[in-house]
Amino acid sequence: MAAHLQLARPADVTCSAPSPERPIRVVLADDHALMRRSLRLLLDTGEDIEVVAEAADLKTVMREVHDRRPHVLVLDLSMPGGSSLDAIRRLREEVTSTEIVVLTMEDSPAFAQHALDAGAIGFVRKDFADVELNRSVRAAARGEQYVSPQVIAGLESITSSGCRRASGWSVRR
Repeated sequence: MAAHLQLARPADVTCSAPSPERPIRVVLADDHALMRRSLRLLLDTGEDIEVVAEAADLKTVMREVHDRRPHVLVLDLSMPGGSSLDAIRRLREEVTSTEIVVLTMEDSPAFAQHALDAGAIGFVRKDFADVELNRSVRAAARGEQYVSPQVIAGLESITSSGCRRASGWSVRR
């Protein structure tokens, strides 16, 4: 039987909820530098959102989320270094204070369902990020689910066919 050692969180790391005085801390993860730069510009337009780190692969994602304890992780579904869905599951167990918004080019309702089942709280298509990303990050920071409206109809067809059951997702307008 192996013993597991759990280290205390460093004193300078806080898990406090965002407030008007404390912006929503975000780790931004995408394997394309140009996409990260564009997404950072979108997020930085909101005074209540602060990108505290960026990651280009899943190893860096895991390190940055563990080290920085952001309120929200914005995660591309296709990241090098492993399965983003497995990373979501692992982070939901290890860093429960961080909510996860998946950002992807994939518009398949099955991908959305898998991401939500893994523990993501949001699912945003990249082609609508200019309109939806800030909204989804704010919703996630409040613990509310957000799914791109363009994906909702597909999710509804999956759940109505009895194949899968979505767990409380909704769209915030």
